[in-house]
Amino acid sequence: MPRKGMCERETRETVISVSLDLDGGGATEISTGLAFFDHMLELMFRHALIDLRLEARGDLDVDGHHTVEDTGLTLGSALADALGDKKGICRFGSSLVPMDECLAEVAIDISGRPHLSFDVELEPEPLGNFDPSLARDFFQGLVNEAGLTLHVELRTGGGVHHALEAVFKAVGRALKTAVAIDPRVGGVPSTKGTL
Repeated sequence: MPRKGMCERETRETVISVSLDLDGGGATEISTGLAFFDHMLELMFRHALIDLRLEARGDLDVDGHHTVEDTGLTLGSALADALGDKKGICRFGSSLVPMDECLAEVAIDISGRPHLSFDVELEPEPLGNFDPSLARDFFQGLVNEAGLTLHVELRTGGGVHHALEAVFKAVGRALKTAVAIDPRVGGVPSTKGTL
C-alpha cells in the first residue's frame, strides 16, 4: 500500500499545501518564502528519504512565525496521514549528525503522544529573512500534529547556520529510521496494540 499523505491548511495568516511519500527517495519541491527555511526542509526530507512537495504563502510582512509554525502543523498532519494505522513501522529512530564544528543528537518515537524536548541554544543571528528561534516553533507544530515524541539536543554549538543544519539533518535521519517498515513487525509496534 502506498504510504502517502496530504494536507491543506488555510487561515487568515497562511495558505499551505503539503504532499509527501514516505517511500520516496528524498525528492523535494519547497517554497515558503523563507529561503533558509526552504533549505533546512530540503535537507531534512532528503536525509529522511521522504518525497515532499510543499507550498506555503504567509504574512511574511508581519514576520515568519505564522508561516513556520503552520508549516510544521501541516507537515505533521500529512505525516500522520501517510503513517495511517502505523502497522509494521520501526517506530523509534535516532541519529547523531555532525556539521563541521556542530553536533546534533535526535531521538524520535512515533508514539501518538506529542512531546518536544528542544535543547538547542542559538545566537540571535538572522539568516536572511529567517529568525533561527522559529525552528523550535516548526518542530512543536510538527510533533503536535504527527503525534511524535521528539528529543533534539545540540551537543556542540557553533555558527547558527551549521547548528540548524545539523539539527534538521539529524531529525531527517532519525525520521527515516522511525517510519521504515520492518517486515518482522506483525501489526503495530506496541505492547498495548495501538499507537
